Amino acid sequence: MNSTLDIIKQRTSVNKFDPTKTISENEIKDLVSYACEAPSSFNIQHWRFIALTNKTEKEKLKAVAFNQEKITDAAVTFIVLGDMKGIEKMPEILSSIKKTNLIDQQILDAWQQMANGMYKENPILERDEAIRSASLAAMTLMLAAQAKGYASGAMIGFDPEGVKKEFQIPDRYVPVMLIAVGYLSKGNWPRKPRLPLDSILSFNKIKQF
Repeated sequence: MNSTLDIIKQRTSVNKFDPTKTISENEIKDLVSYACEAPSSFNIQHWRFIALTNKTEKEKLKAVAFNQEKITDAAVTFIVLGDMKGIEKMPEILSSIKKTNLIDQQILDAWQQMANGMYKENPILERDEAIRSASLAAMTLMLAAQAKGYASGAMIGFDPEGVKKEFQIPDRYVPVMLIAVGYLSKGNWPRKPRLPLDSILSFNKIKQF
């Protein structure tokens, strides 16, 4: 088994962090840079991150997230957002691709046209894609954290509107999840078992699970 597969198997959701330890801003930037390697539709990269390292800001988040202690105990807690208007970044994104000469202009033009057809005037798909892409980036961030020796815990227990209000987040962004990252403390549960493959996997056609 290689190190990547080890990391996948070792990662677990952590609830208790050592509140005395911190993570530098450069390390946080590095974690997010790995998260940004995740795939996204048309390379739109719908994910956005707010990294909370300040205790006051963490307390504000904790108040709208059922007072979960890990929010303040972790070295950094991320608010992971999905940009429902990410398609507006397409010209900038396509321009950066063009400079690499990796893809012909004709194909880039087709990408823009297809993306417009899919997402413009389709708020349901815009929201779905923002959540989907941000979730892929969030998982990548947690795997990067594990690889660097940190612990992490994802949270969906929060008031989305409360988070938007407290942090003045515009309506174009949907709060997808929170991720606490830091150093392990005592009292965490061991990794929990997964369902057997036969109960989740079928080949070529659906079966009764």
